Amino acid sequence: MQRTVTRIQAQAYCGARPALSERPGDPGRPGRQGYEGRVERVVVLALDGVYPFELGIPSRVFGSAEGRYEVLTCTVDGRPVRSNSDFAISVEHGPEVLRTADTVVIPPFALTDLGTDLPEAVADALKAIGPDTRIVSICTGAFVLAAAGMLVGRRATTHWQLAGLFRQMFPDVDLDADVLFVDEGSLLTSAGAASGVDVCLHLVRKDHGSELANRVARSCVVPPWRDGGQAQYIEQPVPEATATSTAATRHWALERLGEPLTLTELADHARMSLRTFARRFNDEVGMSPGRWLIQQRVVRARQLLESSDLAVDQIAGEVGFATGASLRQHLHAAIGVSPQAYRRTFQAGRRP
Repeated sequence: MQRTVTRIQAQAYCGARPALSERPGDPGRPGRQGYEGRVERVVVLALDGVYPFELGIPSRVFGSAEGRYEVLTCTVDGRPVRSNSDFAISVEHGPEVLRTADTVVIPPFALTDLGTDLPEAVADALKAIGPDTRIVSICTGAFVLAAAGMLVGRRATTHWQLAGLFRQMFPDVDLDADVLFVDEGSLLTSAGAASGVDVCLHLVRKDHGSELANRVARSCVVPPWRDGGQAQYIEQPVPEATATSTAATRHWALERLGEPLTLTELADHARMSLRTFARRFNDEVGMSPGRWLIQQRVVRARQLLESSDLAVDQIAGEVGFATGASLRQHLHAAIGVSPQAYRRTFQAGRRP
């Protein structure tokens, strides 16, 4: 039987990780300071029972980012691993490449053999990850981070169908099963399957700005940003067949973000009553029309802050906020920084 280690022991392993400058064969890879011609290394850790679709997401997304990233795949011992399908997967690398990673991604895997303790081989692999490394989980990968003690007292997410089990196993984690991903800085967790695309695009956007993230999304034929959270995918009664979709109205609104759109105008465009429109919108998107409009205005404001030299008040007018103060308030609520700080971060990271 495979020996396991406790979460406390796993935390000790993770605490003993070497610094970036001490990683063998990798003399001082510099930190993440915006794009300066350096290629960011992403290492994907494939565990036994890995889901093949999600395993390929980091390579597909980061590999489409115009040379900004290299993606390596490893296992805990360098040997092939079973997938959750009817085939095994061979990789080129063992856990030693984890020492050289700027970002580590843990795709989902079958939970059959995982309890609240980590298998020894997995804990040893996590030990190789440096303290400055960004760690990302997709779906059940969050169970590994939780079992390693990395998520204690932190907000995290996983697939909505596993939320009950996760809370039972890890009550000391603040689980939010209503979102597609959670960004806690150096630790990011995402929900099931396609949310792995969402979180990887989010990292491209965070590292290099919306313009590159949008190009990557187009290359992968996926939306650059999905509205709402997991609520829109949770099993619920199917809306009546006669109900009309709000998709056309959402598209219409996106072309008019600079206008003071009201719920009445949106409902009129959809040819629905206010009550029916609000209910249908929430069923499809997972949030109210008003909240969705604010989210879209913030997204557009971020794009303009990254790609233009417009003043904050001008950007506020372009995206439909009444004043620059309103934009500052909503941007800070969404991402915790001011427009000026956001612009400095992303314009400094733009390619020359």
